[in-house]
Amino acid sequence: MQYFDKETILYLNGAFVKAHEAKIDLYSQTLHYGYGVFEGIRSYRTIDGETRIFKAAEHFERLRESASAINLPFHFDLEELTAATYQVLAMNNLQDAYIRPLVFAPPNMTYAFNTTSCITIQAWKMQPFLGEKHLRIISSSFQRPNPAGFHIHAKACGHYVNSIVSSQDAKSKGYDEALLKDMEGFVAEGPGANIFYEKNNQLFTPSEGYILNGITRQTILEICRDFEITVIEKQITHAQIKEADAAFFCGTGVEVIGWESLDNHIFPVQFDQSLSGIIRKAYLSLVRSDRISYENCKKEVLTLQQ
Repeated sequence: MQYFDKETILYLNGAFVKAHEAKIDLYSQTLHYGYGVFEGIRSYRTIDGETRIFKAAEHFERLRESASAINLPFHFDLEELTAATYQVLAMNNLQDAYIRPLVFAPPNMTYAFNTTSCITIQAWKMQPFLGEKHLRIISSSFQRPNPAGFHIHAKACGHYVNSIVSSQDAKSKGYDEALLKDMEGFVAEGPGANIFYEKNNQLFTPSEGYILNGITRQTILEICRDFEITVIEKQITHAQIKEADAAFFCGTGVEVIGWESLDNHIFPVQFDQSLSGIIRKAYLSLVRSDRISYENCKKEVLTLQQ
């Protein structure tokens, strides 16, 4: 995938520069040790034709909290970062886009305490992160990191080695994505997405503790409260998911994407005909500010539950 060309503009430390001219220091702790934090954000063309960054305030606040969690200096104004992001989108003629802010460390090849940091904001047009079709998932042998060893609520660069290794392992075995467990052997999440499953018109999702409580996950919970759908947060086994009617991943990158199977066990309800499928439509309506479609999804839920 091509992320930039000679005309692409990004934001770097307060300036807008050509992507192919931007430079970082090869002696940064971020490059060598993964000591940095980032966000994954999406913008959408709304039904009114406007460009809207979905939950910009929540994402940039989490970026600041992630930096604080790993003691990475954060001296940036959130409103200025949001304005800069809209400017990056406009300068690159983007509306439906994936946005990547990254706070990274200056040159420092020791463990000496950092007093400064750098920031970049990039954006590009991205195809569906995991494709168009429903996913074939495999239970991974990899675990999520130990919460006693990492601040797992932080979107820290180094944490995602775990995600890349587990995802690559799944793909090498012919599957679309992995499902990781926690240290106690319960279901945790995907490499870059939270998981929900559906049973008898209720949703279930792993409770907090070993997972990143994603902004998309929180949005799904908000939709369910609005639609009066019961959601139970608890420890979940792989066997319980295999008894489900349907299941899905959610995250900024993947948005909401249904599963075809887990460990070759095919779910009995077609995802597009399930309660989960309606939630997917509601989410896509919400991010595009399509209130009419969103309300129609609410009616579909009522009909399904009768």
